[in-house]
Amino acid sequence: MSRKGQSITLSVSERDKAELEALALEYGMTWGERPNISKLVEAIARHKLLITANNDWSPERIKALDTARLALMDAGKMEEAVAIAQLLCDRSELTIPFRTEIERFLNNPQPAWRQKIDNLIHRQQPFQLSYRDAAERQWTYTILHARIMPIEKREYLVCRCQESEGNRDVEELRHNWSLRLDRIQDAAVISIDKVWMSDLERLAVEFQVYQGLAFSYQRKLDDTFVSEIEGKPRTRKVVRNIFSSFWFLREIAPYYEDCQVISPDSIRQRIQQKLLLACQNYDLENGKTPNN
Repeated sequence: MSRKGQSITLSVSERDKAELEALALEYGMTWGERPNISKLVEAIARHKLLITANNDWSPERIKALDTARLALMDAGKMEEAVAIAQLLCDRSELTIPFRTEIERFLNNPQPAWRQKIDNLIHRQQPFQLSYRDAAERQWTYTILHARIMPIEKREYLVCRCQESEGNRDVEELRHNWSLRLDRIQDAAVISIDKVWMSDLERLAVEFQVYQGLAFSYQRKLDDTFVSEIEGKPRTRKVVRNIFSSFWFLREIAPYYEDCQVISPDSIRQRIQQKLLLACQNYDLENGKTPNN
């Protein structure tokens, strides 16, 4: 003779009931196709499902995960970003504004223009991009090569374009542009019938690093030659194929006293101009202070 199970009554709100039914569906606790809360409770009682704390994550952990989510978004890795967002959304520690932000992201994880750019780059398909810069000026770029690149904690669409108007770089690099992703959220993107270029425009720059920097220098991806340390003062020679004089000068600026650009003259002259302006700002002449 079969024994009937004991019945219990759960006093829960409609919202909590819906959550329990969703959990029952998620873990396959159903009666036919309908969720069965009784099966869910039974599985918990028999330790087939484990209950763990959902409010013991530190603010630092949550912040680190959200930082990773944003970085993955900028890198175009949306599946991974969505996975982290779903993990965060399941936590009870989230503030209401932050939970709203995460839920909004999950409902619309990536703008259509970003998806299209990623696809076009992957297919090596030239495209046109409508872009509004920091001065609210509207530009249209015909992009013949592009990549998403992190620079100074931001993500950029670094691209080689047909247009050079308004570009103040040296002549050899005047078709390269660095477009901030957070400034092209309303971009209009269309594919065009052009030939995809194999790389950005490049310019070989030779420079030397001295003293401690010669010992601590770490080879970069675009370096084509790095010598051994030699001479006095201790010196290392480097040749790098740069795509932007602006970013190159930003990188070496903290090391001007331990770094010297040898060639080409166009890059060397830009550094000379910056140093002369700096000397004028501090009332320096021929390397002497006003009191000397």
